Amino acid sequence: MQSSTPLHRPLVRILLKSLIHIAFSVLTDFRLVGKENIPPTGAALIISNHFNFVDPVALIQAFPRRLDFIGGTELPNSPKIVRFIPRMWGVYRVHRGRSSRDALMDGLNSLKNGRFLAIFPEGGSWATVLRPARPGTALLGVRSAAPILPVGLDGFPGMFPLKFGKRKTVTIRIGKPFYLIEPGDTCRMDRDRLDEMGHVMMRKIAELLPPEQQGYYSNDPAIRAAAKGTEIYPWDTMVEA
Repeated sequence: MQSSTPLHRPLVRILLKSLIHIAFSVLTDFRLVGKENIPPTGAALIISNHFNFVDPVALIQAFPRRLDFIGGTELPNSPKIVRFIPRMWGVYRVHRGRSSRDALMDGLNSLKNGRFLAIFPEGGSWATVLRPARPGTALLGVRSAAPILPVGLDGFPGMFPLKFGKRKTVTIRIGKPFYLIEPGDTCRMDRDRLDEMGHVMMRKIAELLPPEQQGYYSNDPAIRAAAKGTEIYPWDTMVEA
């Protein structure tokens, strides 16, 4: 099977990051909270909510270091005009509804080589409230033993369409690093255990979001009730090309 390893184009990534920085400066009132929580060296698994097609670009804007991604092969919720960005940046491609072994192994290699790896545990952006994680993210967290950095992205679903003369306020909150298990420990990794770890990760993200966006992980029964149905993973019954 062909590897999903992206083309590593440092100059292309530098150019894209510069353009992204300019776009955020011009189009948004960009606020970054928790920058001090970013490890200055070593690997980190970055996990974030995924409510909008802008989210990967927002993470590139927030993090100063090289950032690799695990992402879907298809981008059904992204305008065609921006679909070139992940292709140019390079992404470890997941075929939703199928095995993600190759992408997960490539991501694990990134972490073991001391790089930052970003993944959206929910597996897609079909809702604007928080949903359960897919099991692959917890597997990466355990097998890499890398610190996990939770991120809350707030305000991006309302970023487009652009309003002339008005900059949209968007906020990225970075939480403190944590581990699913202590380095050196071992534990069983069956599906039930991975799902439990997934809930731990998503609760860390929920702490960084406004209450109304916490969805499945809200402490408010009304918010959980309003989010009912969003926790259903669309690709349980579909397969990406």
